[in-house]
Amino acid sequence: MTTTPTARPAAQDTGRDWRAPAAACTTVLLWASAFVSIRSAGEAYSPGALALGRLLAGTLTLGVILLVRREGLPSRAAWPGIIGSGLLWFGLYMVVLNWGEQQVDAGTAAMIVNVGPILMALLGAKLLGEGLPRRLLTGMGISFAGAVVVGLSMSGHGSSSVLGVVLCLVAALSYAGGVVIQKPALRHGSPLQITTFGCLIGTLACLPFTGVLVSEAADAPVSATLNMIYLGVFPTALAFTTWAYALARTTAGRMGATTYAVPALVVLMSWLLLDEVPALLTVAGGLLCLAGVAVSRTRARRAREEAETATAA
Repeated sequence: MTTTPTARPAAQDTGRDWRAPAAACTTVLLWASAFVSIRSAGEAYSPGALALGRLLAGTLTLGVILLVRREGLPSRAAWPGIIGSGLLWFGLYMVVLNWGEQQVDAGTAAMIVNVGPILMALLGAKLLGEGLPRRLLTGMGISFAGAVVVGLSMSGHGSSSVLGVVLCLVAALSYAGGVVIQKPALRHGSPLQITTFGCLIGTLACLPFTGVLVSEAADAPVSATLNMIYLGVFPTALAFTTWAYALARTTAGRMGATTYAVPALVVLMSWLLLDEVPALLTVAGGLLCLAGVAVSRTRARRAREEAETATAA
């Protein structure tokens, strides 16, 4: 049975609905928590095995929810975006990011991967016809500067390689490309449908790592396996669904700018959960990231207010 979401009332697009901002905040918080879990799981699982285990847990969780809600299959028009985002974002991105972070130090990885939101805004403007408001670009510039500061403050605690840099660049490109490809699909299916089948496509692409996953799972500590399952259920199944929900209601560029809050939250979570006291430079970079997000989101609110005022007049 194929079901296609019914059109939503225009009132939900005015920005007054609290659900879209709440969904974006949920995504950012869970993606930030993923960095803490990856540290544990990554010590016992290789990049491909970790990606497959995470995607299997995410696909099973999403599949159960989809069956309970009886949403069925998205329309045929959604499948190009589902397949593209599944291969690029759920599949390639997760493998190369895990691999890249083993080749470079955390600071270098953070700086390179945070090119992704900028690429997302540029691709959204070129391929989807989304605008590039000055305040959005300003906010992204401030946040990227903050990400660079965080990266510099964390650099020097690991080895770097050309391969690692290339892998992180591929991760940033696949992340941005996957989001831009996913955006049109959300017009033809619900966020849950698009996320579930995108995650399934990514899982199928990672099946060649099955043997490695089975072998490593036999020797991995329980804590590492539990962290891998957590990554699949929460930062993947839940966070990617809330991301799709929010993305359907704004531009790819603004959603990308929102993710610049992640480095600041990772610093805070590492401090609270791992007892890693951040340096002053790291804190300053995190605050810059948050300031940039605030600037980029302020423009959206002001534009809506001006539009509503003009309509009322």
